[in-house]
Amino acid sequence: MSSLTPRPGILDIAPYKPGESKVEGVSKVIKLSSNEGALGASPRAREAYRAASEFLHRYPDGGATRLRAAIAARHGMTADNIVCGCGSDELIGLLCRAYAGPGDEVLYSAHGFLMYSIYTLSVGATPVKAPEVDLTASVDNLLAAVTEKTRIVFVANPNNPTGTYLSAAEVKRLREGLRDDILLVVDAAYAEYVTRNDYTDGRDLVDAHDNVVMTRTFSKIHGLGGARLGWCYAPDQVVDILNRLRSPFNVTSPALAAGEAAIEDVAFTDLSRQHNDVWLPWMQQKMHDMGLDTTDSVGNFALVKVPDADACDSFLRSRGLIVRRMGGYGLPDWLRITVGLDEENHAVIDALAAFLDERRAR
Repeated sequence: MSSLTPRPGILDIAPYKPGESKVEGVSKVIKLSSNEGALGASPRAREAYRAASEFLHRYPDGGATRLRAAIAARHGMTADNIVCGCGSDELIGLLCRAYAGPGDEVLYSAHGFLMYSIYTLSVGATPVKAPEVDLTASVDNLLAAVTEKTRIVFVANPNNPTGTYLSAAEVKRLREGLRDDILLVVDAAYAEYVTRNDYTDGRDLVDAHDNVVMTRTFSKIHGLGGARLGWCYAPDQVVDILNRLRSPFNVTSPALAAGEAAIEDVAFTDLSRQHNDVWLPWMQQKMHDMGLDTTDSVGNFALVKVPDADACDSFLRSRGLIVRRMGGYGLPDWLRITVGLDEENHAVIDALAAFLDERRAR
C-alpha cells in the first residue's frame, strides 16, 4: 500500500461529470446536455483554427497578445487587464489557488456551478452555499453567510443551471456589502445571451474596485467548447497574481487563433443570439403549455421540472435525446435542456409531450 496522502479536501471532491455524448444502442443522438452553442463555431473561427494547424511545432504566444487586444477592442477594455485561460474553469481554479486555502471559506449560491466547490476543496478551503430564493441567487442570503473566514464569493450571472440572474443593482449591492479583503468573482459565461436592460456582466465593478473579477468563456455563444478557451477582466494586482500562477503556454495556438476570429465575427455572434432569442422562449412556452414549470432562464438553456426526472431522462435517451439531470446540483426533479437547432428543439419538445402522454395513459 502506498504511504502517499493527498492534501485535506482532495478526497472530498466528487469528480465533475460532463454532459454525455453517446447513448448505448442509439446510432444518432441529439446532444442537448452541455449548453454548447447551437450554431457551432463561426466559419471564420474554424478557418483560423485550421490555418493555425500549419504551425503546431511552434509554441503559442504565452501572453495571448493578439487575442487580448481583440477582446479589449470588442468590449472597450484595456488589454493589460485581460488574462486568457484554458477555459474560464482554469481561471476560476487559479483564483482559488491565489486567494483561498486551509481555514478559508469560499461562498456561492446553493445551485451554483459545480466547479466552485471542486476548486475550493482542491486548495483545502471550505465551500459554503447560501440558500437561493425562487432558484435565484439571493444577495441577502449571500451576505448573511459571510464570515470572518470568507475569502472569495462567486456569483454566476446568469447562473448555470438555473438560468436566472441578478440585476446590476443587486450585484452592486452585493459588492458594497462585502469586506475589502473578499474577492468577488462575477462568472458571466452566458453574458452574450442576455438582452435584459437591467443586467451587468460585472465589468463596471471591475473598473470601480480592486477586488472584483469578471470571467468569460468562448465555449457558449462562440461555439468553441472543444478549443478550451476563456478569459477574465481583472484589476492590475489580480492580473499580476494570475500571470504568476498560470502555466506559461496555457492556451494553444489554434485556440488563440480561433478565439481572435470568433470575437471579431460580430455578425455570427449576433446570429447566434438571435437564434436563441427565438427558440428559448418557444421551448419554455411549449413546456408551460404541457403544464411543466421552468425557471425564467436568460441563458441558452431551459431548466424544467418534470415528473420523475430519472424516468423522463431515460425516455428521452431512448429516443436519442441527451439532456442533463440535475441531481448533482441539488435539483433532482429538474432537467436542463440546451437550446439546439430547429429540428432538435422540436424533437425534444415532442419527446417530452410523448413522455407525459405515456404517464397519463398508465
